[in-house]
Amino acid sequence: MSLSDPIADMLTRIRNAVRINRENVSIKKSNICEGIATVLKQEGYIEDFDRIDDGKQGILRVTLKYDQGGRPIINEITRISKPGKRIYSSVEQLPHVLGGMGIAIVSTSKGVMSDRNCRQNNIGGEILCTVS
Repeated sequence: MSLSDPIADMLTRIRNAVRINRENVSIKKSNICEGIATVLKQEGYIEDFDRIDDGKQGILRVTLKYDQGGRPIINEITRISKPGKRIYSSVEQLPHVLGGMGIAIVSTSKGVMSDRNCRQNNIGGEILCTVS
C-alpha cells in the first residue's frame, strides 16, 4: 500500500499512541518524516527515534516522552499544510503557537526546522504542522 500523505500518517500514529500512553510508535521512514522527528527531538517533544532497516523503505521507531505524572508532553499535534492546500509563510508571518509555548514545524530550503530556527536564520517555507 502506498501512502499519499506520509506526514499525516506520521502525525496520526503519534497522536493515537499518545492517547493510549504507548512508549514507542513505528512509522514508515521517509526523509520528511525523519526531519520532523529530528525537530521533535531537538525541541524536547520526544525522547528519541531510531532508524530500523526492514529491507524495504525502513521504519522510524519514535520513543514518546511523558512527564513524571505520566502525562504526555505532546498535547496536540495538528497538520497545517495538506497535499490539496499547501500553506507557505514568510519568516515575518510564521505563527506563534500558544504564544511561543508550542512550535510550528516548517519545511524550508535548508531542511525541516522549527519556527524558532526559521526566525533565527531569517527563512520562511511550508508550514507542515504545529505541536503544543
